[in-house]
Amino acid sequence: MKVERTEFFGSDGHKLAARIDSPDGPVHAFALFAHCFTCGKDVVAASRIAQALTDHGIAVLRFDFTGLGASEGEFANTNFSSNLADLIGAANHLRESYLAPALLIGHSLGGAAVLAAAADMPEVRAIVTIGAPSDPSHVSGLFRDHLEEIEDKGEAQVQLSGRPFRIKRQFLVDAAEQNLAEKIAHLRKALLVMHSPVDKTVDIANAMQIFTAARHPKSFISLDDADHLLSRKSDAIYVAKMIAAWSGRYIDAMLKESAKTD
Repeated sequence: MKVERTEFFGSDGHKLAARIDSPDGPVHAFALFAHCFTCGKDVVAASRIAQALTDHGIAVLRFDFTGLGASEGEFANTNFSSNLADLIGAANHLRESYLAPALLIGHSLGGAAVLAAAADMPEVRAIVTIGAPSDPSHVSGLFRDHLEEIEDKGEAQVQLSGRPFRIKRQFLVDAAEQNLAEKIAHLRKALLVMHSPVDKTVDIANAMQIFTAARHPKSFISLDDADHLLSRKSDAIYVAKMIAAWSGRYIDAMLKESAKTD
């Protein structure tokens, strides 16, 4: 596997840190990976999935959203809409410097983000969500004890995964204004929904809502007893293998179409 550090501009012109994991052999397609809420490009699940996909000829770009990891900007000023802008910036970077993404993969809130941003990425053939909420406002449940303070004071300091984050009221307002179900209904791209029935962070009912809203072709894979963050190595590798096998149908079709036009 080859690793390349890169960067591009996201929302509000902030420079975002990214890396590309590529196979040692030919690259059949590029995937764009959106990490979970307040995580980062180097979270264990993202790293393991990206590395495993390179074994199947898929290069993966993963990046830190604005205000997270090594990316510029302040997290408190971000929201779901800025995440979409970051994703579109990542896709533009791939299109201009490498090859436009054919596959979108989103973990947790990143899954909701790829569903919402897909319409602005015409080259995308297939989308995968992993433990994704059916509504971006679901994340407010992670800091439900601070919602009153956020409403009254406009912001609050909350602890997420053992780290402090400043959440502003504008984040809640922006999430509530999203109509993800409508965007899912108009995807016109293949969709794979992956979710664990014992996910304690995002209930599996969210997967059913995403799956029901989507049109065919669509597929669902249960992740059995995996936790939300896919912290077990075996779960992350299983997810990667399933993504590679499922997306191969759509990537092969893309390669055949490309060969006809050359």
